[in-house]
Amino acid sequence: MTTASAPQTSADPTASVTVIPHIVAGERLSPQGRTGSVFNPATGRQSAEVALASAAFVHDAARRAQAAQRGWRDTGLGKRQQVMFRLREIVASRAEELARIITAEHGKTVDDALGEVARGLENVEFCTSLMHHLKGDYSEQVASGVDVHHVRQPVGVVACITPFNFPAMVPLWMVTTAIAAGNAVILKPSERDPSAAVWLAEAFSEAGLPDGILNVVHGDKETVDALLDDPIVRAVSFVGSTPIARYIYARAAENGKRVQALGGAKNHMIVMPDADLDAAADAAVSAAYGSAGERCMAVSVVVAVGGVADALIEKVAERIGGLVVGDGADPDSDMGPLITRDALDRVRGFVAGAADEGARVVVDGRELAVDGDGFFIGPSLVDAVTPGMRVYDEEIFGPVLSVVRVASYDDAVALINDNRYANGTAVFTRDGKTARQFEYDIEVGMVGVNVPIPVPIGAFSFGGWKDSLFGDTHMYGPEAFNFYTRRKVVTTRWPDPSESQISLGFPTH
Repeated sequence: MTTASAPQTSADPTASVTVIPHIVAGERLSPQGRTGSVFNPATGRQSAEVALASAAFVHDAARRAQAAQRGWRDTGLGKRQQVMFRLREIVASRAEELARIITAEHGKTVDDALGEVARGLENVEFCTSLMHHLKGDYSEQVASGVDVHHVRQPVGVVACITPFNFPAMVPLWMVTTAIAAGNAVILKPSERDPSAAVWLAEAFSEAGLPDGILNVVHGDKETVDALLDDPIVRAVSFVGSTPIARYIYARAAENGKRVQALGGAKNHMIVMPDADLDAAADAAVSAAYGSAGERCMAVSVVVAVGGVADALIEKVAERIGGLVVGDGADPDSDMGPLITRDALDRVRGFVAGAADEGARVVVDGRELAVDGDGFFIGPSLVDAVTPGMRVYDEEIFGPVLSVVRVASYDDAVALINDNRYANGTAVFTRDGKTARQFEYDIEVGMVGVNVPIPVPIGAFSFGGWKDSLFGDTHMYGPEAFNFYTRRKVVTTRWPDPSESQISLGFPTH
């Protein structure tokens, strides 16, 4: 049976809490005004307050970022590159320190947080080659005496709005590339776990980044709207739920900004009759319940093809029984709590609703017994799920794995392609022809073959299709340098003065 370990920490509930500051132009600022509460999810107790920025504060931060960006654009690429090398060493050498900050506010296990930091560092390493990524093209003699070349130039001030589930990795995906490309950044982290963003800003500063190039501005919808409306902000990157991604894309685009907004997911994992069921069960448990299911690439639906469902469910349920749910700071914990009490209540509601709609709850995470007020729930496994049920149709963002039974490969592909989300998917099979056909047929942005969470390495870009992405550009990797730069095409001719003449016709060279 899944067990819960007791939280390791217990702060004095009467003690005063610290205020997590903004960082603007190198200054730590905690202006009077609105604040939000930050909790330790393992104890359910408030650990800090975070200042929430007003529209006026956002505009001042944008103005100061704009002033700083002019100097950063003029900085040689070699010096920018050295900042990236130093940043990589700082973060790598202090990864556990950052991981424990993440665990204290998000709840995920320290090992999971260390993995998050490592995946973020992949993009830092990619950005150390910024000289290569920022190269332009040159064509000589496109016409008699005429040459053409293009250069990449920064867009200016960029807003990066990041989610609670990866408070270090996603900022490192966005911010590092934007800065490497010569921009200044206003990072608006989730107000639920904002301390990692402050830590990263200080690490950038230690690496030699000038003040004002990375600014951390905390806030809520009022703050976000100010970023979307401020004319100084020229581009917006966002990761979060689909409704918010759609809103951010529409509002920012209406204001003439460049936008990439990554939304939600409902990731399916097909298990074919010839699959190694032990490997598939291991993968399903790891991908569904890691980080308490609070991953946009988590597997939330297993599609069991043919007659594999009963045996696969038995193996998954057996593995769930060996998981330890508890404080992420406890090295014995396999899965930590959810981020907030609201998230806990929402996930409980999905499990209850699944039973009401006719699904079979094989393992009920609500039965987990926990001491204290932490936001804990156990893993849930739900069989006989069909489209039209809330547990299938909606993004749960919690440790709930649904099983949909289908008769054939074609039925499985049709199920996935009919879904409005298209972030990630996977197929488990021993047959190469099936795997290749799946790659060809499936309408999803990231595909795994016997890989349950197909997040690309740093040299490739991350992003889905359909309602999982608003905008044309994916995150990190080569596409990110395209997003954070503007191409300027220059046509040159150096004629002899005697060749000059007037011509009102359209130039054809």
